[in-house]
Amino acid sequence: MGRLTDKVVLIVGCGSVGPGWGNGRAMAVLFAREGASIFGGDIDMAAAEETARLVRAEGGKIDLAPVDVTDEASIKALVEAAMARFGRIDVLVNNVGGSAPGGPVEMATEVWDRQFDTNIRYVFLTCKYVIPIMEKQFEADGSGGSIVNLASIAGLRHFGPNVAAYAASKAGLIKFTEVTAVQYAPKNIRLNIVVPGLMHTPLVETRLAGQRAGGDAEGLIRQRNAQPPMGRMGDAWDVAHAALYFASDEAKYVTGAQLTVDGGLSAAARQPPA
Repeated sequence: MGRLTDKVVLIVGCGSVGPGWGNGRAMAVLFAREGASIFGGDIDMAAAEETARLVRAEGGKIDLAPVDVTDEASIKALVEAAMARFGRIDVLVNNVGGSAPGGPVEMATEVWDRQFDTNIRYVFLTCKYVIPIMEKQFEADGSGGSIVNLASIAGLRHFGPNVAAYAASKAGLIKFTEVTAVQYAPKNIRLNIVVPGLMHTPLVETRLAGQRAGGDAEGLIRQRNAQPPMGRMGDAWDVAHAALYFASDEAKYVTGAQLTVDGGLSAAARQPPA
């Protein structure tokens, strides 16, 4: 406990797409348990308020503001609101994303564009507004900051569903994170990537079952549990603990790194067939 004591964490996407523990909600609660003051942004303020209720029920500190990550002015306003409340941002977590099925022929152009907006363009924008704050912190006290981006194993290789825009945007996010990490390493601003695999979060029942399994959530869950070598999906707490490591001073010499949280799925995919 206490790995984030006195740190301010801005979580973009702190709610959950359905009841239960999404990645953003788990990170907000876990980081608050570790002593952080949370500033959470989400487009769904009802979901964000439920996260805040859970944080406050444990005695944690959290404030909220709405954000539409497809709108640059909204992102700028979120960062300004966090600064107005706490006066600094030690950790930025970029947790918004989304997928849609299809390849270049059948996918509408606006669907392609929206996935790049919600998977990588907004990360470029949050970094645009938060990195100057962290630069000033480095100049003032040497602290800099930590930026944790959430990618996906879809950005590493093809695992099944044809999600061309999602895979391409998440692969781009990985490379963006690596290049930006090198650029800002001299100022003690660390950028790292959590790469989740098949996770059982509310997203499975709320969105993926309809997109990929004709509404058969139980069938999709069985299918996804069978894929990783560990024989089950992970959950939001697995993602949250990986993000906590990158956010904390335990990772003070770690930047430009990936931590894959997938039960061995991507490692198994690299093995030659028997």
